[in-house]
Amino acid sequence: MELDMLTAVSPIDGRYRGKTEALAAYFSEYALIRYRVRVEVEYFIALIHLPLPQLKDFPLSDEQLRDIYLGFTEQDAQRVKDIEAVTNHDVKAVEYFIKEKFETLSNSPLKGEDSGNEASPLREGLVGSLELYKEFIHFGLTSQDINNTSVPLSIKEALEQVYYPLVEELIAQLQQYAEEWKEVPMLAKTHGQPASPTRLGKEVMVFAYRLQRQLDMLRACPLTAKFGGATGNFNAHHVAFPQYDWREFGRKFVKESLGLEREEYTTQISNYDCLGAVFDAMKRINTIIIDLDRDFWQYVSMEYFRQKIKAGEVGSSAMPHKVNPIDFENSEGNLGIANAILAHLSQKLPISRLQRDLTDSTVLRNVGVPMGHMLISIQSTLKGLRKLVLNEEAIRRDLEGCWAVCAEAIQTILRREAYPHPYEALKALTRTGKGIDEATIKNFIEELNVGESVKEELRQITPYTYTGI
Repeated sequence: MELDMLTAVSPIDGRYRGKTEALAAYFSEYALIRYRVRVEVEYFIALIHLPLPQLKDFPLSDEQLRDIYLGFTEQDAQRVKDIEAVTNHDVKAVEYFIKEKFETLSNSPLKGEDSGNEASPLREGLVGSLELYKEFIHFGLTSQDINNTSVPLSIKEALEQVYYPLVEELIAQLQQYAEEWKEVPMLAKTHGQPASPTRLGKEVMVFAYRLQRQLDMLRACPLTAKFGGATGNFNAHHVAFPQYDWREFGRKFVKESLGLEREEYTTQISNYDCLGAVFDAMKRINTIIIDLDRDFWQYVSMEYFRQKIKAGEVGSSAMPHKVNPIDFENSEGNLGIANAILAHLSQKLPISRLQRDLTDSTVLRNVGVPMGHMLISIQSTLKGLRKLVLNEEAIRRDLEGCWAVCAEAIQTILRREAYPHPYEALKALTRTGKGIDEATIKNFIEELNVGESVKEELRQITPYTYTGI
């Protein structure tokens, strides 16, 4: 069904659909159904290869089975929804859908069958055994074995294919600016007041460094899944086939077929602890980007940057001169929403009454919402960064007006030289309430009772050169 953007309740699927569209493949209702079908099919394939004796002669290939989810269409998803309208159970509807697909596949070429041989023994065997084969779809499982594998799998693939590349693009843009502006001296501000000078490139690199560190920590968070039957003990599997090591089967299936890590001890549902860690790691990344947004917003306000003007754009409905830093503001707002939802997800999901309650179910359907707001925000931050035009004149003007920041350097060298009370001498010089300019600093240096070589060393200190390493 084509989405009507003008009537969408959420801006993620309305106004900002163009920025979040990639997430539909992972977090839409269609996507959730497709992931569920994928898990059910891969589980059935794993049972074939266990092997279960009842499935040893199953005549369809793994590739034919995988085509059920690889070729999954919106029409297929609608069929599942139609079945759900009768069953009133979303996962059971997936099971019935796959059973219907088995009926269709029974007309496909079979393993070892001569093409065109419609009456082969293989085909007769399939028709006769089809009902038995179908009973091993969702065999021994509860719905959470499907949900608690499908959702982390969708998160894993959305991170890898959509989120990580976008964060890496942001880091790369920051690293590019850090290199480009590494020699630009800039007045630092601590507590909003002039402080020891820094370099613009280094201040940009702070954000690249922080983001990379937290991205590495997010990547290190294991994505885990619950897979163990009705209450996590493989009860049904064990009672039907006690000769198999079902824990080892579950571990291998979750790891090798889905690329996840099985939680060894669970109730009916996932413990969600590792998923909570993922959400908390994403929150930290968001918080860093908010910090970045606010700093660059401030730099624009201080005129350290101008913004590229696009023909036809309006900055204010009343003030024609305005070019507002709206991209950084948009990003900050969306990240605030994302962090609020992520906080609820990480705090709520690990809590469930006894062996399970249903509060996780509806909450879990919203994992794509914060990611949608995050995609909007990162794209907005990138757009804001790419509009920036460095205004070195404003940066130098601030430096020139703050020769007082040389006081730290001078008093530190005087300490080295055992000059009496150097801090107090500089404090007396710089806290007179009068402006401190280059001449004030130079006169102070000339009046010091130190050797000429030390004075020459002090003369080299300026707001432009006192920027550290």
